Amino acid sequence: MTEQHSIQPDHAYNLRIVGHCDQGGRADGVQVMVSGGYAYIGHVFSGGFTVVDVRDPANPTFVKHIEQPAGTWSQHLQTHGDLLLIVNMKDMLQDEKIDAGEYYSGSIGDKVDTSGSNQSYSSGMRVFNIEDRANPKEIGFMHLDGLGVHRIWYTGGQWAYISALPPGFTDDIFIIVDMSDPTNPVPVSKLWLPGMNTAANEKPDWDPKHRFALHHAIVKGDLACGAWRDGGVTTMDVSDRYNPKLLSHTNFVPSFDGGTHNTLPLPGRDLLIVVEEAVFDNCEDGIKRNWVFDIQDPTKPISIATLPIPKDANYQAKGGQFGPHNIHENRPESFQSEELLFVTYQNAGLRVYNIQDPFQPVEVAALVPPAPEKLMDYRPNRPKVVDTTDVFVDENGLIYITDSNAGLYILEMENI
Repeated sequence: MTEQHSIQPDHAYNLRIVGHCDQGGRADGVQVMVSGGYAYIGHVFSGGFTVVDVRDPANPTFVKHIEQPAGTWSQHLQTHGDLLLIVNMKDMLQDEKIDAGEYYSGSIGDKVDTSGSNQSYSSGMRVFNIEDRANPKEIGFMHLDGLGVHRIWYTGGQWAYISALPPGFTDDIFIIVDMSDPTNPVPVSKLWLPGMNTAANEKPDWDPKHRFALHHAIVKGDLACGAWRDGGVTTMDVSDRYNPKLLSHTNFVPSFDGGTHNTLPLPGRDLLIVVEEAVFDNCEDGIKRNWVFDIQDPTKPISIATLPIPKDANYQAKGGQFGPHNIHENRPESFQSEELLFVTYQNAGLRVYNIQDPFQPVEVAALVPPAPEKLMDYRPNRPKVVDTTDVFVDENGLIYITDSNAGLYILEMENI
């Protein structure tokens, strides 16, 4: 057990803070990966990514910040072994000046020029060697025409799986990338929902206020599970990486409020955890949920439960976004469990669930960090509240959470 940190959370049980880092003054964090005692953190407002030494979890230390090209988002990243993969995508806040209402409502391809003419940003995926964990060295770049790469799933080996918006599509689609040569990644195949390929004269049949776009897919073996925002959930057969096939498509919009963000398969139990994303303040986009699906037959997913929604405070009235965002994804080189789930809940902090009985999930731990001292979010009139964004749990059970304004927290479980 590590030393208790002096920062006092707003709410906690069975979790405690053991360390905090302001990431060298760039306290906005999105996706976080931990490898070999170092955390790698992507940014949404500061740009680039940051390296933090977390070998002493009570005293995480800023190491360096690595810029990315101007006009480019690089908020999502992946590590495995000695490789670090970083997204490059058009910065929709600074380069495009698009607000949240425009970004999350309707197809991005209808609003932004993805042809590549007069391109003012970098679009694709960068590869770094992190054999020296403190000093990532860029070794490869895969350019993709269009808006760029939004998120990556990579767990080593030959294949990476990305979401990206190429020219001729309404929004982000599924693309498989050959990583045989990390200095020269090569996209080899695509899959999309019917209606997304406008270049092939497909016509969307969904309400234009909804956004059908792949946030990302998580792949376990030959099964890929995709989260398509307002387009719901897919299961996909990727046994032939050059020809992925759709197995099922389940959508519960408009009966529910959409925003599917993560789809985590638990293959040992034939379960699928589906996490939605809250994107507007004060639940203006509805109440977002975390779902449990049975996928004994991956062609016919069946919803069997939802995870409890936090009720220890009136988070809807707190300000900012109340609802789930990310889940610890059971990656290799990290803590893996098919019973404990770690879900970030934005202004309600981190929530830990036990799904030993998948029909009756139970919240078993929670921690809500205090409000940030200052805002990294440069948008006008933003509330000064916690925004717990991503979570990574290392092999020793230490929990790393990011905040879009308040830096990196390291937590420890108690009594679980």
